[in-house]
Amino acid sequence: MMFQRPTKNEYPAYYVPYVDLVPEGDLVELLRENLEKTVSLFEGISEEVSLNRYAPGKWSIKEVLGHITDTERIMSYRLLRVGRGDQTPLAGFEENQYVQTAQTNNLSIKTILEDFKAVRNATITLMQNLPSEAWENKGNANGMEITTRAIAYIIAGHQMHHCKIIEERYL
Repeated sequence: MMFQRPTKNEYPAYYVPYVDLVPEGDLVELLRENLEKTVSLFEGISEEVSLNRYAPGKWSIKEVLGHITDTERIMSYRLLRVGRGDQTPLAGFEENQYVQTAQTNNLSIKTILEDFKAVRNATITLMQNLPSEAWENKGNANGMEITTRAIAYIIAGHQMHHCKIIEERYL
């Protein structure tokens, strides 16, 4: 699915690093490819290693995967709402609280990965089925204006960012 890359005025500045990670091309195809890469990455991590943290106070590998999944679930909901033209302001979320209360370290890495796969597949079907005019819709999330297509790029870039950190700092 090809559509124009969002411009910097379509999303808050703190998302720039995520959007900048996303290469040119078919975004849905990229999400599919990154699903396969993410599954491959995390299937190669043992239960023992999945509890590793690269520094004191940092999330474990399991917690990072849970965070990727929770964030995609929330961002996909935002994509749905904005894509449908809903102008209701959408609340933000406190990522550290989500990680703490999710207790993903008590789950198997396989269970967390299955959840990620389900969420990613739902994100893909949502994007595939949005009408073309919905991609330019504007909404409000966390007190900031954002477009549907910006949310889609943020979803892709956020996952890429965290997988890169797993590869560089954890493994």
